[in-house]
Amino acid sequence: MSTVIAFDFGASTGRALRAEFDGKSLKYKEIHRFENVPTYEGNRLCWDFPYLLGEVKKAIDMCKDVDALAFDTWGVDYGLLDEDDELIGLPANYRDTRTNGMPDRIFEKISPYDLYKITGNQIMPINTLFQLKAEEKKNAKTLLFMPDLFVWALCGDKSAEKTIASTSQMYDFEKGNWNTDIADLSGMDTGILQKLVNSSVVVGEYNGIKIIKVAGHDTQCAVAAMPADSKNCPAFLSCGTWSLIGCECDNAVLTEKSMADELSNELGANGKINYLKNISGLWLIQEIRRNFKAMGKDYSFNDVEQLARSEEQFVSFIDPDAPEFATAGEMPRKISEYCIKTNQPIPKSDGALVRCIYESLAMKYRFAISQISDNTKKAFDVLHLLGGGTKDSFLCQMTANSLGIPVVAGPTEATALGNILLQLIALGDIKDIDEGRMIIKEQETVKEYLPDDIDNWEKAYKKFINVLNNKER
Repeated sequence: MSTVIAFDFGASTGRALRAEFDGKSLKYKEIHRFENVPTYEGNRLCWDFPYLLGEVKKAIDMCKDVDALAFDTWGVDYGLLDEDDELIGLPANYRDTRTNGMPDRIFEKISPYDLYKITGNQIMPINTLFQLKAEEKKNAKTLLFMPDLFVWALCGDKSAEKTIASTSQMYDFEKGNWNTDIADLSGMDTGILQKLVNSSVVVGEYNGIKIIKVAGHDTQCAVAAMPADSKNCPAFLSCGTWSLIGCECDNAVLTEKSMADELSNELGANGKINYLKNISGLWLIQEIRRNFKAMGKDYSFNDVEQLARSEEQFVSFIDPDAPEFATAGEMPRKISEYCIKTNQPIPKSDGALVRCIYESLAMKYRFAISQISDNTKKAFDVLHLLGGGTKDSFLCQMTANSLGIPVVAGPTEATALGNILLQLIALGDIKDIDEGRMIIKEQETVKEYLPDDIDNWEKAYKKFINVLNNKER
């Protein structure tokens, strides 16, 4: 019935998928892939938006007879326009160091909990509020989050899609709108904030193609395509550069305990609250591969997995979210120094370093699920693992072993499929997300991983918790 293009941007690559829906099933294929390599503008780490927009237009030119297109990206980042609607420089990258110390400057005017109980976001320096506090472009007239910026560049629409806005630390969950008092703490004119719109809304056209706002935050697109069975109580893990692990709730959890546990509330495309934790994900594997390559060891992802499989279990752990692992470079040294600091053996080989990362990620997933369960009083009986991490069978099995519940891995293209489904809702081809999920469940291949070696993983988890508790000693 309809043909659409889904643009799915991650922190290292961008992709365009063309999808056709005949009223019953989806056919889709990747038509264009391109690198998304951060660049510098002066001393700021940025996104090369003109290049990325050029790749978008290339992909559109590759397609004929397309009805609509839409964008999803990572959260929190944005572009700024001046009074003439011109982009003011390149959009800053969330890994830029200019936000260091910005939360403390905000906390001079509001307590952390007063901020959290309004905005519901895990307090992280990368969040939009803190980026704006560090912003030098005080003459800006318009703020557009990254997916909204692509839409503006194609059709001129200036609005903020709600799921991406809910990552900003400026969205008020009680009011369902911006909280301008919070936004004002950034020192920017709150007039830069744009009208909020829901997912699955047509906002303009480009060369006769409808432009749709879907869930701008890629995590919410992935969750929209979760092939969940309503009789179960599922958790989800959207696993790529970042790992976002959580569950759907009817209401935001805005307690002081939730804040202390560093849990986050974000809007889902279906109006539910996605209650989750941000965990550093496959970034750690990606980065250590880059480090190995710089040393002359050009391992593939399969190579590093095989190296890790051959190593002894549970020798050393790291906290994947420790600050030293958030920046690029020297990952082997950082892991070794962390192990020294926490009185653990230093990994003695490349495989041992990688195994340490894998096991630590799986343990951190269990830690997060335990916190989420404690705050929601939900007992989870299955974890839906979505996105690129589904290709990593080693991590999938470790996650099942660590959590002690089945892991259903797939679909790999969950984010793009969610983007596609939300476009089809806007076009009237399917009714809602529940119908879309049934389509995904019926046609997509998933793999179930059952927990194994549970007793040894239980003993090792206690060791991991001790490492977390002693990491500052």
